[in-house]
Amino acid sequence: MNKLWKTKTSVVNPESESPAPQDLILQVSDLVVSYGSIQVLHGVSLDIRRGELVSICGVNGAGKSTILKSIAGILKPRSGSVCFKNMDVTGKKPEQLHKLGISLVPEGRDIFPTLTVEENLRIGSFGRHEPKRYAEDLEDFFHLFPILKERYHQAGGLLSGGEQQMLAIARGLISHPDLLMMDEPSLGLSPNRVDQIFDLILELKSRGITILLVEQNASRALRIADRTYLFSNGRIEYAGKPDEMGSEVDITSVYLGAKEGGMAS
Repeated sequence: MNKLWKTKTSVVNPESESPAPQDLILQVSDLVVSYGSIQVLHGVSLDIRRGELVSICGVNGAGKSTILKSIAGILKPRSGSVCFKNMDVTGKKPEQLHKLGISLVPEGRDIFPTLTVEENLRIGSFGRHEPKRYAEDLEDFFHLFPILKERYHQAGGLLSGGEQQMLAIARGLISHPDLLMMDEPSLGLSPNRVDQIFDLILELKSRGITILLVEQNASRALRIADRTYLFSNGRIEYAGKPDEMGSEVDITSVYLGAKEGGMAS
């Protein structure tokens, strides 16, 4: 298998209206998710093609994080389905989905602060990576994350916020996922670190890595996305090209609260 860091995979043309089944890496159909008695997602459907960068936008409480957690198996849907690489994976456990090739970089980073950078990365590679390949990949890997080479034997909790975010993304990538999902990667970072994160995302996109991105910095996310979904009240208000969204939906009403928010983030 070619190394992820050096080989660009084929990318599906986002202009295509009807992608072939083999081009669709993820299909979510009519997903309904609740927290207890509170329904958060109301029949959400979306898809992602191989090599795409798809963004999910919306106010806090719109259901953006909930959809990522549902795809990753952290939340179980009440109804609907999740198909990954033409397999029905609805209801599978997170560790099973990780082995199949779904990787989630969660909001808040969630690194292991008492473990070293090396140990965090090895945990990320568990189940998807042979030890020999892990060692072979590190040289290429550190081209993307040079700061982690410097901090390799340092505890994750001693890293700065921006460095911890780099570690969280690196941990998500080290397993060579077929789908990388990132939840608010720029949240709480300085402007300089935000620029670094978006430069990194663009680099990953250029290498053909399939990305589903939830990002509070909507303007930055929309500039780099092939397609976008606008969430409001656990429903999709718009799906399509970012530059056409303004003509299709009243964005101001969504973002300024004319539509009341739900309970999820």
